[in-house]
Amino acid sequence: MRSALHLVGVVLSSVAFVLGTPVVYDGRAPSNLTDADLDSSTGPFLTVVKGSENASQYSRLLGRSASPTPLWKSNLFVDQEQVISVSIDNSSVFVPGGNPQYGFRRTDIIAAVNGEHTELIQLMEQNTTAFHFSIQMDESRPLNYSHEYQIVFIEPNDGVAFHGSHGNASCPNAHSFKILDHALNVLFTVPFTSHVWHNFAVEVDWNARTLAIWYSQNAEFLRRVTAVVPNPTVASGPDGQGDFHFAVLKLPIVNPEDSPEDQGDVVHHGIQEGTTEGLLYSGVFVERTENGISKGRGVVH
Repeated sequence: MRSALHLVGVVLSSVAFVLGTPVVYDGRAPSNLTDADLDSSTGPFLTVVKGSENASQYSRLLGRSASPTPLWKSNLFVDQEQVISVSIDNSSVFVPGGNPQYGFRRTDIIAAVNGEHTELIQLMEQNTTAFHFSIQMDESRPLNYSHEYQIVFIEPNDGVAFHGSHGNASCPNAHSFKILDHALNVLFTVPFTSHVWHNFAVEVDWNARTLAIWYSQNAEFLRRVTAVVPNPTVASGPDGQGDFHFAVLKLPIVNPEDSPEDQGDVVHHGIQEGTTEGLLYSGVFVERTENGISKGRGVVH
């Protein structure tokens, strides 16, 4: 575990952000990170969950062409991280173990240090930690709101410890973010408005198995928008831990011509239009919160 912490410091040493708590994973892409690094999973991202093309076909670093969330800037005039664009198209079929997931279209970025993610899980998922991420609409590659999307999640073997999703048009609060617990209870929802950075933090107590959600927009300080709520169905210990993903994972629409059994297998069956769609991410990091949670620009609650 010490080696993983050391590597985070080396890889991200060129990035200086205003934070008030210990960071155990920093996924705010530094200015010297390149698309070639994405292809090789060099740096803070593991990029193997994707379609058949190189990772940079689906994920791109936007350099100075886009501004990240201003929540963590120490200098209001200089962007200190790159926005990362995550997208899918009809080739975005992940093939784990030779078993194509034809029901999904997905591109996932997994928290890692130069491709290593197992030791990082142990660092991120003990005691109390907060998972920060900011999301903006990709106006040039809009989502299809007849589908549901899973976009940020921790993935233990038995499901997800928590996840953020984007509802489909047939559901209440469509066009909205939803934060769900392991049992799929909706803890918080907020409309996904355009031209806005939506800032989230999910505070996880791994011992007590509780969650608390924080939210703000653009440069506004994060504020807690839920009570501390139990998450009792997630397993305790290593069985309840897993990789930290931020992604565009598009679920299918049920195909009425499929058998009832196939209709229930959304991983491998269903309707996908094959369109190019995406989201913009910045402000991704994980911090320890025994001494408070970062609200923005060095302020700790």
